[in-house]
Amino acid sequence: MRHIFAAMEENTHTNNNEQEFEDNQQSEKHSVDNENILTVTGMYENWFLDYASYVILERAVPHIRDGLKPVQRRILHAMKLLDDGRYNKVANIIGYTMQFHPHGDASIGDALVQLGQKNLLIDTQGNWGNTLTGDSAAAPRYIEARLSKFALEVLFNPKTTEWKLSYDGRNKEPIYLPAKFPLLLAQGVEGIAVGLASKILPHNFIELIDASIAFLKDRSFELYPDFPSGGFVDVSRYNDGLRGGKIKVRAKIEVIDKKTLAVTELPFGKTTSSLIDSIISANEKSKIKIKKIEDKTSDTVKIIIHLGGDISTDQAIDALYAFTDCEISISPNSTVIDDDKPRFMGVSEILKRSADNTLGLLKLELEIEIAELNESLFFASLEKIFIENRIYLEIEECTTFEEIIETIDKGLEPFKKQLVREVTRDDIIKLTEIKIKRISKYDAFKADQYIKNLLERIEKAQYNLDHIVDYTIDYYKHLKEKYGKGRERKTQIRSFDSIEVSRVAVANKKLYVNFKEGFLGTEIKDGQYMFDCSDLDDILIFLKNGTYFITKVSDKIFAGQNILHVEIFRKNNKRKVYNVAYMDGKTGYSYVKRFNIPALIRDKKYDITQGNKYSKILYFSANQNAETEIVIVKHKPRPRLKKLSFEFDFSTLPIRNKSAKGNLLTKHLVHKIILKEKGKSSLGGQKVWYDKEVMRLTTTETEIFVGEMYDEDYILTVYKDGTYKVVAFDMLTHFSDDILFLKKYDSKKIFNAVYFNAEQNYPYLKRFTFDKAIVKTKFIDENEKSYLIDFTDFETPQIEIVFGGKDAKKGIKIIDAKEFLAVKSVNARGKRLTQYEFKKISFVIPETIEPKEAPENEQNDGAQITNENTTVQEIDFEVIMPENTKIKKNNQ
Repeated sequence: MRHIFAAMEENTHTNNNEQEFEDNQQSEKHSVDNENILTVTGMYENWFLDYASYVILERAVPHIRDGLKPVQRRILHAMKLLDDGRYNKVANIIGYTMQFHPHGDASIGDALVQLGQKNLLIDTQGNWGNTLTGDSAAAPRYIEARLSKFALEVLFNPKTTEWKLSYDGRNKEPIYLPAKFPLLLAQGVEGIAVGLASKILPHNFIELIDASIAFLKDRSFELYPDFPSGGFVDVSRYNDGLRGGKIKVRAKIEVIDKKTLAVTELPFGKTTSSLIDSIISANEKSKIKIKKIEDKTSDTVKIIIHLGGDISTDQAIDALYAFTDCEISISPNSTVIDDDKPRFMGVSEILKRSADNTLGLLKLELEIEIAELNESLFFASLEKIFIENRIYLEIEECTTFEEIIETIDKGLEPFKKQLVREVTRDDIIKLTEIKIKRISKYDAFKADQYIKNLLERIEKAQYNLDHIVDYTIDYYKHLKEKYGKGRERKTQIRSFDSIEVSRVAVANKKLYVNFKEGFLGTEIKDGQYMFDCSDLDDILIFLKNGTYFITKVSDKIFAGQNILHVEIFRKNNKRKVYNVAYMDGKTGYSYVKRFNIPALIRDKKYDITQGNKYSKILYFSANQNAETEIVIVKHKPRPRLKKLSFEFDFSTLPIRNKSAKGNLLTKHLVHKIILKEKGKSSLGGQKVWYDKEVMRLTTTETEIFVGEMYDEDYILTVYKDGTYKVVAFDMLTHFSDDILFLKKYDSKKIFNAVYFNAEQNYPYLKRFTFDKAIVKTKFIDENEKSYLIDFTDFETPQIEIVFGGKDAKKGIKIIDAKEFLAVKSVNARGKRLTQYEFKKISFVIPETIEPKEAPENEQNDGAQITNENTTVQEIDFEVIMPENTKIKKNNQ
């Protein structure tokens, strides 16, 4: 560029000093062909495109064939050249790689550390940093690395590698490595090029192998991300990793006690430092109340959060997900280099291409192996013929080398049909190079055995080649068996519920209302205190003239004269019902209506009345659970008006839309309306289900009906480990994934449980009712080796015992639970079911007893959560006995 700008500067100088010359040459300049003029903009455009292409192809985006960026490929190639089984200093690896890589040591070092931290292709030694805390690795001169056994097995084969010259032409480097594994999906990648980016998320090692096998068997498969930091992921919008998709990732948060939480797993891409910073920031903004936070992370994540104020753990968990980096969104962008150009390709297509590539490489390796074995077989057979038939004796009379070649060729003529290919001059020359010592010690038996071994190897390789798909599947299974241990899925796939941030935000503001002047807000000094709220809340305001609207919480806002009612607005709350009586300003008639407000547009004015001038509210009540009331309506005295008052029951009105006109109450002028009697909820309890995907309560119908719940009700939760807990009903409650049974708590409900009593070494039956335990409590034996076998809420089941082991000949025994044992305390041991060895014990509902018909929306009431095959008729719970379990026997 310098010479271009210098030429431009010189040309400007000439024009300033030789204007007359320029005028004389004007006609000549117009005659110059425009195509010969090279403009700066043209050069910039061409050079920029060249630069962009270089960054995309040679730096930032991985290749579809091996899933590696160029710098990663060069590092691994250099490490293979250095490999002698021992560790090498990272500084030495960086220096050795620089003969292939055109950039500096910093880019190589950073890429090498990132590869090492993924714990797949590189074995590391020393301080390689901590991906959990964000601590960086030690200097390259202090840490060491070598290729892993996995990398050596799946990445390198010089016979199947395509080569090119390095950037300076002094060395050879691979165009791409012959990778026989979907490395791109296993490691993930992130790169920013010029006008293009790539973000492919890491996937599970074992699941990639299973998906590759499924593809080779022509079966369907699904792939979802799996992160080394664990946590939870919602993949409902993953979109196969393509642009436009999005996933949500959450930290794993555990409850230690009522005032303490612990973050034990991180969202992908976050460190303990960045997560703590986001929590502190949310606390400073009063989104959540934190008393203290401690980072006790070492090999595993452990961030202790001490809660402040009266915030509950469930509300705090939701607030952490809503306001901090405990929940983040990630947008994948699956971009790869294919056929020397970038392509957007979904992870399913990437895996299919990888599996096809692996099959092709294995096929090529087999073809090379067969060719090499055939060549070895050819020369072994040729040598055998040459020595055993003493052809070497016929060359004793030859005087020239050409005569020797011809003599040997003539001696081999009768045997050429036995060979796998034609004999060439070079083959005969190799025969002449055999030493006399080797001929004299030639062992025909060993030669035959060697040839037989070659034939067997050729036959085996040819069989694998003919069955290449099965051979590739076996190869994947070998990788899974050899390297899959410890690589199980770390990130749990779940559906996330939507958190309404205004519900979980800490109420850090106090709202005041000046009824006289019509102002409300958090900074009004002379107003009346109403309630606590947060910055994110919407406030619903009713005026006496019937208008109402919602607005955001602010310091001060003018709502209007004659404020009637103010509350925090909760969207989609259809259980909150307003009972209203109003007078129409046009007719003077009074109307009554009941309505809910599921949604409003912020700052838009609405009207309870018909909108006529002089209309006004006569009676108003806001009811959290659609309660009704009986009121006394008093008329204004008028001549001939005999009935001055009457009662009206709001329960006679249906709940309608907020814009409904309402029912006529009276045509006479109303003096006032007063409350006589508060009524009950007209909606009854709230029907609640349990969504096991998000592990939360919901009002949307799912498989598991919990019950019709009131605010004062409790929920029973039974866990797989033989414990239970009774918790107060709260829609914000978080439940864990080890729940076996969940239902509305009934202190009189009878349950049945079969458990193995490790102390007595026998299976026991218990029939009992649960106490109201607010903490996890054991309802089976306290021994650590005791375990729950089966559980049901059906009151009178039968127990089916399938005997096994030495007692298998006893077959199957059926026991009626009600006749076998009476109902006792939850703390009772129960009664021994059998003294013999058993294979399986399960509850069965007797065929003679027809199950009670479940009410509508209650068909799955009380179903076991963990067993999708459980039906009302039978609960099948197979027990695998511990290896060291022994069943006592006696002579009773």
